[in-house]
Amino acid sequence: MPAQIPITTAALIGKYRSPEVGESLLLLASHLKSRGIAVLLEEGTAAAVGDHGYPVADYDGLGREADVAVVIGGDGTMLNAARRLAEYGVPLVGVNQGRLGFMTDLALESMLPGIDDLLAGRFLMERRFLLDVEVLRDARTEFRIQALNDIVINKGDLGRLIEVEVSVDGEFLYVLRADGLIVATPTGSTAYALSANGPILHPAVAGIAIVPLCPHGLTNRPITVPDHSRIELSLVPPHEARIHFDGQARCDARPGDRVRVARSEHSAILLHPPGYSYFAMLREKLHWSATPKHP
Repeated sequence: MPAQIPITTAALIGKYRSPEVGESLLLLASHLKSRGIAVLLEEGTAAAVGDHGYPVADYDGLGREADVAVVIGGDGTMLNAARRLAEYGVPLVGVNQGRLGFMTDLALESMLPGIDDLLAGRFLMERRFLLDVEVLRDARTEFRIQALNDIVINKGDLGRLIEVEVSVDGEFLYVLRADGLIVATPTGSTAYALSANGPILHPAVAGIAIVPLCPHGLTNRPITVPDHSRIELSLVPPHEARIHFDGQARCDARPGDRVRVARSEHSAILLHPPGYSYFAMLREKLHWSATPKHP
């Protein structure tokens, strides 16, 4: 739906180790300032490129003060910002200076016109749900985090298969013997899960994909469950494993550890430019085919 967001303060977040991002970020900051918009730099970004006289805030400060966040970088930078700002309801716009850019819609060369569209309300708003993840050991919580893309449990540094017992809403599904398992949101269905032959889930699909990684049993196939499902993964002794969250955080799992996954109450809010099409994005990023011909 069209975005109707009164914008007086914009947070700017950039990929830390990229000089090109610094140049683009300062250009954007100057443009916003000329339009009467207050600019806040994320503290890690400012540490990398300098604050240049702009106020600096951590993510909590950005969440409290910013009306919108503009992220310059790739999908990884966007994922991190989306998780950190979801609880505050701050919408995000992505400027792609990464590779594929499934979540960063604006090309660098169209950044300033795209931001002008945003300020004029010519953007589409979309909500992407997150997952709450809890790792338990002996009934005690060892790790708790949110994920926008996926949770991956794999064999880590071991050179052998692991075994994971999977249940959905308390009902036993199977014991999987494999390299690992991915639990993915629709947003994450075009990430690691896609390379493991998982289904692509349209963002409007209220589902969670459970995707085996190189299963030993060839009949183990991906399955999509409702987004209100509560998924539990139990590491079967004597196996150890490593658990990754959006590819950006991780923890080591011991035999008997359990991973509980459920839809979060928070959502990431993405703002897309006019004319945005999910299917067109897939065609472009995945090189499916040429633009369809119309009579």
